[in-house]
Amino acid sequence: MRAYGPERIHNIGIFGHLGSGKTTLAEAMLLTAHTIPRMGRVEDGSTVSDYDPDEHRRGMSVSLSVLPLEWHDDKINLIDTPGSADFVADVAAAMRILDGAVIVLDASAGVEVGTELIWEMAVQHKVPRILFVNKLDRENANFYRTVEHAREVLDAAVIPMQIPIGSGKDFNGIISLRQQRAWLVSPDHDGGFIENDVPAELNEVMHEWRTALIDKIAATNDDLIERYLEGGEDALTRDELLVGLRAGIADGSIVPVFCGSALEVAGIQQLLNAIVDSIPSAARKSVSATDLHSGEPLTLRAANDEQASALVFKTVSDTYGKVSLFRVFSGEVHANSSLLNSRTRKEERINHVYSVFGKEQRDIERVGAGDIGVLTKLAETMTNDTLCAAASPVQLDPINFPAPAFIATVKPHSRSDLDKLGTALGRMIEEDPSLQTSRDMQTGETLLAGLSESHLQFVGERMKRKFDVSIDVDLPRIPYREAIRGKAEAQYRHKKQTGGAGQFADVTLRVEPLEPDPNREDGLEFINAVVGGVISRGFMPAIEKGVREAMAEGLLSGSPISDVRVEVFDGKEHPVDSKEIAFKSAGKEAFKLAAQKAGVVIMEPIYTMEIVVPDQFAGDIMSDMSTRRGRVMGMLPTGTGKTAISAQAPLAEIQRYATDLRAMTQARGRFAIAFAAYEEVPAHLVETVIAAHKKEAEANNTH
Repeated sequence: MRAYGPERIHNIGIFGHLGSGKTTLAEAMLLTAHTIPRMGRVEDGSTVSDYDPDEHRRGMSVSLSVLPLEWHDDKINLIDTPGSADFVADVAAAMRILDGAVIVLDASAGVEVGTELIWEMAVQHKVPRILFVNKLDRENANFYRTVEHAREVLDAAVIPMQIPIGSGKDFNGIISLRQQRAWLVSPDHDGGFIENDVPAELNEVMHEWRTALIDKIAATNDDLIERYLEGGEDALTRDELLVGLRAGIADGSIVPVFCGSALEVAGIQQLLNAIVDSIPSAARKSVSATDLHSGEPLTLRAANDEQASALVFKTVSDTYGKVSLFRVFSGEVHANSSLLNSRTRKEERINHVYSVFGKEQRDIERVGAGDIGVLTKLAETMTNDTLCAAASPVQLDPINFPAPAFIATVKPHSRSDLDKLGTALGRMIEEDPSLQTSRDMQTGETLLAGLSESHLQFVGERMKRKFDVSIDVDLPRIPYREAIRGKAEAQYRHKKQTGGAGQFADVTLRVEPLEPDPNREDGLEFINAVVGGVISRGFMPAIEKGVREAMAEGLLSGSPISDVRVEVFDGKEHPVDSKEIAFKSAGKEAFKLAAQKAGVVIMEPIYTMEIVVPDQFAGDIMSDMSTRRGRVMGMLPTGTGKTAISAQAPLAEIQRYATDLRAMTQARGRFAIAFAAYEEVPAHLVETVIAAHKKEAEANNTH
């Protein structure tokens, strides 16, 4: 493939709900452009984009893939993306680096859940959009119903550029509203078509939709609308309509609808023409960055003669290393060169540069502005890193990956799996930045956070296949805490005689609760209030150590006690038998006695929740929240047919909320959580928590 300048490059994402036909559409576009000799099938695992074994097994895309093709005098980098919400991180990555989006709709299903999510992301990123109504050859296909649904659910800017000739088994072509010509499907199903006059029975429908289209195009320009109102459709030339159409697509005031059947390779030439003619090229993409020398914002120009800057938008890891996919936003990336990593402020050696086609890579000399390439064996570069010229360091705006919504504990099957776990998790996070890992310091569990329960189950399967690490993914233990209610004093004497030197320590102390403070690093405030030297200062660290041991073990649920002030104010020691171990034991037991007198309660973590759902589900969500011991703090319409609900709920009641919310809202709801505070467990649930702790302790003892 020859080199193209940014004015001839179009980076186009293919998006859609799961099963809408994105991958098949990509195959049809590659076939039509004569990039491949025949179409692969998703069912057979023979498509160019779905090359991963997990994709073959599941029969769907699980990661994005780049598929370049040449169309006339332009290069189109197709970016085929997953349709499942579990893999929306790759959708976010694609949105950040593309020039335009083709959103695929199933003509028999209309606007589905995944379509709404993709639309919101595209609007947020100000990505020019085209809708492609696919599967017109399918039974129950209805182009006009799908268009009206899109106008209602997505945006009134949606307007057909084409209408179909027939549907279902009678679908045999499309009509161009701009050119007022019919294109009949080629009997060879090779992307070709037969041009013809518009069927007489469709003339009236064509003129109705054509008028609506020209109304929208004319509204993009004051001069056009004035001449259109004075002279009608004939006052505007085809070129003027194209200019207006381009302007409308670029600013989002026009979202053109194209139609066809990817499986029948119908309407594909016209879609490719539309991408080249109507969607802004890479040269027209405005890219903001930060100058690392001055800290000032700047706009980069997509030109080969500028200083180099590129964003790594995808990392693929395996046992042999990692592959980094990047888009060049300015300048050129050359083989046998060096680029600065803006995050690490270290230079990365670029030995080889590759072009990419699905899983294939081809060694090339350079990747120019606006284009996509591949680098291998980068030492420290990760997804979202900027690579740039050391002489002109910049930081490109990052990809905003979705926040995790489900947390699980990761349990390796064997010692060997445990040894390899850290490396494998690191590689998985390199591939999928929507994953986060941490360690719960209280429970000791390794935690993995992702987008859903099924997302993390998939991660577990992938770790086994790629890195031979077997894990179980389960709900983590709730990090309960214990606290004391009031003030109390206690004295304990530790006395032990074993025939030789004995042990003696006497400790009297006072406990009282501290006000909860999320910023407090130490849950114990320890005070030495002894006067008269009844306990030597040197024994105080041992007493404190004993107190901390008692606090760590807890008294009711095995959970640590926190937010306590302990004041040691009296005691005794023996000149021979007093030792540190004795004062440690006395401090521990004295604390237990005082805490019991003060009254111990179990505390549970409470999380703040921000939930956004379609208006019709708001009542159900608030009712459900009350069954989870939650509190609705407020609700606010977003103005887009959705309601934002603020609430607080115990972690114990919302561990599977990601799954439950999908079920309650037909997968149209989303939420984010953040830790708020600890609150006392209701009395009727205390025995349940204690019983669960005893059961777990007994199970651990049997092992």
